[in-house]
Amino acid sequence: MKKILLFLILTTQFSVAQDKQTINTLLDNWHKAAAEANFESYFSVLHDDSIYIGTDATENWTKPQFIAFAKPYFDKGKAWNFTALERNIYFSKDGKTAWFDELLNTQMKICRGSGVLIKVKKEWKIKHYVLSMTIPNDNTNEVVKTKAPIEDALIDKLKK
Repeated sequence: MKKILLFLILTTQFSVAQDKQTINTLLDNWHKAAAEANFESYFSVLHDDSIYIGTDATENWTKPQFIAFAKPYFDKGKAWNFTALERNIYFSKDGKTAWFDELLNTQMKICRGSGVLIKVKKEWKIKHYVLSMTIPNDNTNEVVKTKAPIEDALIDKLKK
């Protein structure tokens, strides 16, 4: 009985490690596809019902909306270039859902990405992704002053 339990534990640990490597590779390749403006490779990783939330408060897109926004950039041969500096990946107990956070080196300097992936058959798909710019705490007041006129108008609009 102990041998069977040990075997199950080791098998589960191996499976999680393998899925973690698969997700790391998937995310690295996903970011690389954007840098290379490879439209098909980039968007094939997103689940059909995925949501992409960008850095602007108005950027909360379904996959078709995100494609409509991004396609002109890909068509020009220049999308965006994100490279992971660090990444943490976590799994649900049943191993069918994973979530992650990552620090990214981007043209906007350091950004944070976070997301949720689901396992569809044996393939991982991004279901939800959030990209946010980081702001050093000491610069928060300066950034708030810069964005206040735009976002105050948006706040008023959203309150109605």
